[in-house]
Amino acid sequence: MTFQPPLSSIFFAMRTAGRLSSDLYHDFSTTDVEAVLGEAGKFSAEQIAPLNRVGDKEGSRLFDGKVTTPAGWKDVYRSWCEAGWNSLTGPVAYGGQELPMIMAVACTELWNAACIAFAVNPLLTVGAIEAIAAHASPALKEYYLPHLISGLWTGTMNLTEPQSGSDLSGLRCRAERNSDGTYRVSGTKIFITYGEHDLSENIVHLVLARLPNAPAGTRGISLFLVPRLLPDSTRNDLYCHSIEHKRAIMDRQLA
Repeated sequence: MTFQPPLSSIFFAMRTAGRLSSDLYHDFSTTDVEAVLGEAGKFSAEQIAPLNRVGDKEGSRLFDGKVTTPAGWKDVYRSWCEAGWNSLTGPVAYGGQELPMIMAVACTELWNAACIAFAVNPLLTVGAIEAIAAHASPALKEYYLPHLISGLWTGTMNLTEPQSGSDLSGLRCRAERNSDGTYRVSGTKIFITYGEHDLSENIVHLVLARLPNAPAGTRGISLFLVPRLLPDSTRNDLYCHSIEHKRAIMDRQLA
């Protein structure tokens, strides 16, 4: 079945429930919205939707700690980045378009409807961009945000661990401070969506871990940026050990 983007329904929801014509978006016209939404619908139907079948038939493959995505996925992701879709809401200062979140939400609906297994990768990257932009040091922002916003690098979130599942109070992953101000993070995470893949040259993991002598429970948890490739281009000591067989989404287990 050919995917038919429900553009008229989405645009109606944006104009009514989303208050698109209100003063909230005085510098973003409905003409702009229709143009962006139309191109997003075209991209989702022509390039993303066909990934569903090949993804189901082939799946991802793990060999020697490296994950290979199904045929065509790298090409579509490259086209996705070149078209600027990864930069919709990113800060202008770091190469983003800084469009209203309502535009990103509408486009995300199209990506998810076309192929959620593909769409969740950019969605996690957007989350990493927002977290780094809001809480990272100036140096981390300058180094990581341009690459994440362009899509050259992708982002993840590392929460779940084998012994505690979704109960973060039982988290055991540890972080030890080095003399140069960086941290050495150790432990195992599971269900890390797009934790390892071949779509981007680097993967930026946002990892929950505990500092030494941190209080018990969720109050003792800190967030750390752990890249697959370090700034000197060497491979970080972080590897995928298995692929989780979770329907419709490609997951990884990292240690």
